[in-house]
Amino acid sequence: MIQIAQYQDGRMELQEAPAPTPPPGGVLVRLTHSVISAGTERMKVEQARMSLLQKARARPDQVRKVLEAARTLGWRSAFEKVRNRLEMPAPLGYSAAGIVERVDSGNTRFRAGDRVAVGGAECAFHAELVAVPDMLAVQIPDGVENWQAAYTTIASIALQAVRQLEPALGDRVLVVGQGLIGLLVTALLRASGARVLAIDVAPERIEQARAMGAERVLIPSQHNVDDHIRLWTDGFGVDSAVLAASTATNAATEQALRALRDRGRLVVVGKAKVDLPWEYAFTKEIEVRFSRSYGPGRYDPQYEWGGMDYPIGYVRWTERRNFEACLQLIKSGALDLDALTTRRLPFSSALSAYEDLVAEHAASEAGIVLEYNEAEVAASNVTPIASRRLVRAPSPAESPRVQQLAAPVQRVDVIGAGNFARSMLLPHLKDRVTLGTVVNATALSAAHVRKKFGFAAATTDTASVLGESENAAVLIAARHNLHAPLVSTALAAHRHVFVEKPLCLTREELAAIEGALRNSRGTLQVGFNRRFSGAAAELQELLRNAPGPKSASYRVMAGAFDPSHWFANFAESGGRILGESCHFLDFFCFLFESEPVRISAQPLSSTAGRPSFPDSFAAQVEFADGSCGQLIYSAEGDSSWPKELCTVFAPGFVAEIRDFQTLTVHRKRRRVVSRFAGKGHAEQMAAWVAFLRGEKPHPLGFESIRRSTALTFAALEAIQQGRSIEL
Repeated sequence: MIQIAQYQDGRMELQEAPAPTPPPGGVLVRLTHSVISAGTERMKVEQARMSLLQKARARPDQVRKVLEAARTLGWRSAFEKVRNRLEMPAPLGYSAAGIVERVDSGNTRFRAGDRVAVGGAECAFHAELVAVPDMLAVQIPDGVENWQAAYTTIASIALQAVRQLEPALGDRVLVVGQGLIGLLVTALLRASGARVLAIDVAPERIEQARAMGAERVLIPSQHNVDDHIRLWTDGFGVDSAVLAASTATNAATEQALRALRDRGRLVVVGKAKVDLPWEYAFTKEIEVRFSRSYGPGRYDPQYEWGGMDYPIGYVRWTERRNFEACLQLIKSGALDLDALTTRRLPFSSALSAYEDLVAEHAASEAGIVLEYNEAEVAASNVTPIASRRLVRAPSPAESPRVQQLAAPVQRVDVIGAGNFARSMLLPHLKDRVTLGTVVNATALSAAHVRKKFGFAAATTDTASVLGESENAAVLIAARHNLHAPLVSTALAAHRHVFVEKPLCLTREELAAIEGALRNSRGTLQVGFNRRFSGAAAELQELLRNAPGPKSASYRVMAGAFDPSHWFANFAESGGRILGESCHFLDFFCFLFESEPVRISAQPLSSTAGRPSFPDSFAAQVEFADGSCGQLIYSAEGDSSWPKELCTVFAPGFVAEIRDFQTLTVHRKRRRVVSRFAGKGHAEQMAAWVAFLRGEKPHPLGFESIRRSTALTFAALEAIQQGRSIEL
């Protein structure tokens, strides 16, 4: 891997280095972005380029160490120690983001493919790969891009300073220094409801400070700072001040002390000289606080490297919790990182960025984002799951489609009029829409259905119906293997299609349907009826109001195969996993309203003999929000047991749906039972009819259909391959 190396004789290189190993309980992360902290890292570069005499003047503490070594070891040994120190390269960087490539066996929070923000001057370097402990890595939420998340550690420094300040709503705060940290402090103070007056020596900072929320920006060489502060505070002085400047003189400290009101508070976050003149500090009874880096836990090896978190009841905001808070502030837009990002450049150009930092125009720099080779990350053997969830481009079929019809459809044709269609679907269409032609393989059955439900015509010829392309809809309830070709043909004729589950039996068929939908003026709905039931709607509303991940256990006692039934023919039905379990996997997606990211499954019955595919299996689905769905689909059991039982565990309650007839909610030691009628077939058809009449929007988007169908294919693959499948 490539890493930036800074030598104490001033040299800087992009250097080849061996890949690091995750520390115990930690992770190996392939970076996509890191941020150069202009002030901190410019200081390191400038110090490295100093002469020995300049270094001695700048760091008298180090000189004392050398003298002590000379007294105890002799001058020759002391000189050798100094030379070895100067020859040793040092890493740069401490705030970055990337994708987890490998996880130590002791870590259970992260998985390969997770997007994470990482921090720490001891580990989060400007390098292609970094190894960080668990406590210095946090997951990036959806809605935050990786380049934004790379600011997390730096933003946490500013956040900790604001926490030390404890601003009240409406407080007037002086921020001395508008470098990267000072600008972030300004933005966070504005977000907290405080008013900010900013000071910086560089006129280039004025617009940046205003963009980050400063009411006024003063340049000492251009303004009488004391007079401006007196007018801005009605003569009282500022309530508090943040010293975010890096300076070797005491001028900034004295300026802040003069500006403070009686019993004001000063927080020091920058590397500034802080001598407290008695006439200011004592007479005003000033409170002085220093802000230590990212927050509690910093520099504590038991916390950072030992993984021993502080109890939240005693330490509310640790450095990791500060990381998480910053990411949420970025997601909400409270931190406008575009306003302080002066450059984004490839990692290969990093050395030129450091040269610019020490140049005369460095005052114009704030945040410099280094971008690593994301193509290489995508081409690695790690699938960046979380990243894909965030930035996945919509498929063409997801583009805006007909949401509500301007005029009702002229008629509905039906293909397939078996017992299921006659009992569960057609009764809810009769007398609500104009029924055109019914198609069935058996002529006598077609004639019977035409007469019973009031169709205009009956036929056994599917092609004669789908060949007509006028404004019409079609309901498809044929054998499963016919669904995909019929759907594609109907969409090509610009029909509004309702197809009973499953949509199709292969991924290739799904791709073909997606292509047909992309070029069609029609729409598509699949018969995932359980999500339309009254019990499902009430349970989903309960879950929406419950924070955090949930878990569901769905148990289906389907009964044994009838070997003579067409469903036992895999070529026609696709088997029970594709043909039936899609219902229950879709129900998980409906309940959690989150993206499924991983599924594992196993057969629960032998596939020897007939049928040669499992009719019983168990699956577990992991969702992006941390929720989990467990499905047991069994042909074994006793008929006295409910056919379908879904139990959901959520914060504050447990709910159970029994055959979609009852919903029982256990909450606050009380049990409330609601009763319903049916598994959602009536509600599903009513919603589709309302769409066909132009009364309501389409009831089920294709993205939901595609997601549930792909999840079903993944369940079958998990069984076939004996491993978990990532989506």
